[in-house]
Amino acid sequence: MPADFSDLSRLERVKYYTANLFLRALIGGVGLIPYRARLPVMGWIVSRVLGRLAGIDRRVRNNLNLTCPDLSDDEVTDLCHAVADNAGRALIELYAGEQFLRRARAAQISGPGLAALQEARQQGRPVILMTGHFGNYDAARAKLISMGYEMGALYRRMANPYFNEHYVRTISAVGRPMFEQGRRGMVEMVRHLKQGGIIAIVGDLHVQEGKWLTFFGQPALTSTTPADLALKQNAVLIPVYAIRKPDGLNFEIEMHAPIEPSDPQTMTQDINDGLEKLVRAHMGQWFWIHKRWKSA
Repeated sequence: MPADFSDLSRLERVKYYTANLFLRALIGGVGLIPYRARLPVMGWIVSRVLGRLAGIDRRVRNNLNLTCPDLSDDEVTDLCHAVADNAGRALIELYAGEQFLRRARAAQISGPGLAALQEARQQGRPVILMTGHFGNYDAARAKLISMGYEMGALYRRMANPYFNEHYVRTISAVGRPMFEQGRRGMVEMVRHLKQGGIIAIVGDLHVQEGKWLTFFGQPALTSTTPADLALKQNAVLIPVYAIRKPDGLNFEIEMHAPIEPSDPQTMTQDINDGLEKLVRAHMGQWFWIHKRWKSA
């Protein structure tokens, strides 16, 4: 759970402070390498070293065994490496600043959701862009902002408050405003929507207060709040994803068709289904590290 400094014991402060020092040193050290080599180096470090030490491989393997039991041991091992590699690349990309943003802005963008976004802006309607921990979702945000679609984004505080301080500064450099998950952030986000604004939400996490929906054939607690907001604010709900290209450095952006208004659970299940289809086509790019099926 995200923590405030005041909530931490002395031992927890030492643990988080030490972990942050290590991550800052790693990011700073790898950041000295030229960009084209920096990403594969960071991917290798996370996939071949930190993956085992931090328990990443174990979580990925458990999730794949639950949802994709037909995969062979070799396929699961390959995906453990691919998932951690993508996670490492995405992290170091965020801290690359303009070098990452240039590539994101140059990404090709396609799909029926783009025309729907353009139409919504012409009509002055608010838009909720739904994405997931796939590829690097900040690439999609950067691309659309470069096209003139200024947007806010909802984020969840990191559990490590020392890391959270510079992490929020880093993601804010992609675009503002940023809304912290919680009561205050929700109020600010709703106000932004009422003004006809655009917000981006990552919606593929386990949410204890969510509804039981299906993802990869398994029950998964999922927040229906974005769909509920879309219905209440007459907002267009559009899934958008940044797919990492085979070169590991560049992206293509896919904007899916807007979700048809119905009820929050049906709409959110449609988002889950669309993301699942995309993940099945690019299994190594989704963040299988998360405890998505905690109660399964």
